[in-house]
Amino acid sequence: MDGLPKIRVRDLSKSFGDKVVLDGVNLDLWPGESVVVIGGSGVGKSVLIKCIIGILTPDGGTIEIDGKSITGLNPGEMDNVRRKFGMLFQYAALFDSLAVWENVGFSYIQHSRLSEREIRHLSEEKLRMVGLPGILDLMPSELSGGMRKRVGLARAIAVEPEIIFYDEPTTGLDPIRADAINDLIISLREELHVASITITHDMVSAYKIADRIAMLYRGKIIADGTPDEIRSSDNPYVQQFIHGQAQGPITDELGE
Repeated sequence: MDGLPKIRVRDLSKSFGDKVVLDGVNLDLWPGESVVVIGGSGVGKSVLIKCIIGILTPDGGTIEIDGKSITGLNPGEMDNVRRKFGMLFQYAALFDSLAVWENVGFSYIQHSRLSEREIRHLSEEKLRMVGLPGILDLMPSELSGGMRKRVGLARAIAVEPEIIFYDEPTTGLDPIRADAINDLIISLREELHVASITITHDMVSAYKIADRIAMLYRGKIIADGTPDEIRSSDNPYVQQFIHGQAQGPITDELGE
């Protein structure tokens, strides 16, 4: 592709004590692209995301956002970079003590001088985009699991990000609600022209939302291709994972 990737990861490594989690990861995300990272529990998918967004400091390698290295940035500089990011956490991670509008508009409450009326208007606008108008004053406890996911997604897009990270976006949802979230991810990408990285175990979701799928195993990306290329891969590790087979080269040695 021409130009610069939104994210470029090269030779990324991260260990916790004696446990090597990332061992030379290479990954690119291009403007407008949807990349899905698959892999079993404990292989480092979440660690990879946390390194990219600056929650964890890698032991080695480089991460570039729009061609600029984020290695060694001070907290203020990293906060500026994070303004390009939106994040949908695995279980939505809503603040239970805050109303829906406060959850969606949380970044504006914390970092802007907008009035409550203006923030409520912005929140309602984003909630409409995810199909949830008219729920500004509900509390998270009054929402279903699917609604919580949608509110979390509204919060992720509230800051008008250039890149969205999805952490297991369909976990805990039945197939119908999961597919509705997949459709939302696709429509928001088309409407907002954002790039995204999604980590998931859900191959139905991966095939539907991905332009490219990368598989992480034993600290490395062992396969990277279009959904069709991943489906037809001759890599036995990939085939075992995508078909959910107990028998094969992947063992449960990595734990949960």
